[in-house]
Amino acid sequence: MGRGGEGSDAAVQAESGTTPNLAAWVCGVNVLKIEPFELPAVLGPNDVRVAIKAVGICGSDVHYLKHMRCGDFIVKEPMVIGHECAGIVEELGSAVSHLEVGDRVALEPGISCGKCKLCKEGFYNLCCDMKFFATPPVHGSLANKVIHPGDLCFKLPENVSLEEGAMCEPLSVGVHACRRANVGAETQVLIMGAGPIGLVSMLVARAFGAPKIVLADVHPDRLAVAKTLGADATVLVTHNIEDIEQEVAEILKAMGSDIDVTIDCAGFTKTMSTSLKCTRSGGMVCVVGMGDNEMNLPLTPAAAREVDIRGVFRYRNTYPLCINLLTTGKIDVKPLITHRFGFNQKDVEDAFTTSASGGNAIKVMFNL
Repeated sequence: MGRGGEGSDAAVQAESGTTPNLAAWVCGVNVLKIEPFELPAVLGPNDVRVAIKAVGICGSDVHYLKHMRCGDFIVKEPMVIGHECAGIVEELGSAVSHLEVGDRVALEPGISCGKCKLCKEGFYNLCCDMKFFATPPVHGSLANKVIHPGDLCFKLPENVSLEEGAMCEPLSVGVHACRRANVGAETQVLIMGAGPIGLVSMLVARAFGAPKIVLADVHPDRLAVAKTLGADATVLVTHNIEDIEQEVAEILKAMGSDIDVTIDCAGFTKTMSTSLKCTRSGGMVCVVGMGDNEMNLPLTPAAAREVDIRGVFRYRNTYPLCINLLTTGKIDVKPLITHRFGFNQKDVEDAFTTSASGGNAIKVMFNL
């Protein structure tokens, strides 16, 4: 998929009378440009062409824009951004039989190899050859149109909007985290971080039957949102490592009983230290956030209490359940969408500025 721009490709399309497929490209630190995005002219037999209609901004998208990298993934050349998306099927490959032109679909953004040991054992989210939207060097989906495997396009019921379809991506992270943590009807849950992933994890934990959920965050605005969405209690914490003991006491008091599972959606040394101290003996800490690449943690006391630590990376086999949770009304993600923008140069720049500013911005959504 080549990059167009101000050169010959755009000129040829203009002369032929066709409308170029436009996309939002990360071209440098804090440099976004809407330019042509060339797609293959012929579909593969298992692929579909989708007109993208809704795209959400993820924290990783902001990170790529601000730092040209996220973890070990480095943007070395211009890249189309975006991976939380939904749209309308425009064209089907010859072997695609479960979809029809005009279907509204949510797109699972990761294409695994399907051949390695991890894929064959069902852990396809850990595939070393994963091609994931907007993860270098793979282009993303903030574009008028994309081509994607048909089996990763999930039809949306009539009562689920395209925006909700795009929200299936972050919601999948919450589903995978709660599955990894075995959250159920007897699980008391602490969630560190009340950003988008912390909030969807809270919604999923409640849908899975968790009787009490406490959220902790450094932003009072986000804790207020968590409260309106059903958190049983919230605790305002700080960035200071010296405050851990006092904050652990406040969190335990807010829970009022043992904490069975802590889901750390921030992933910093302080949040993980707090999580390990708060979680009961024999409990579990799930690490979702990746704030710090390296941490100095009190592992020995936690190990002596048999507190398990489980990693959470993206998700697997979650989209059907996410769509069911939205269809049945067991989860409502609409309140999480706080800001909406169109798809033009100014709107794209303003949307990323809004998302990066935090504050009362939870999920920023593009309507194409």
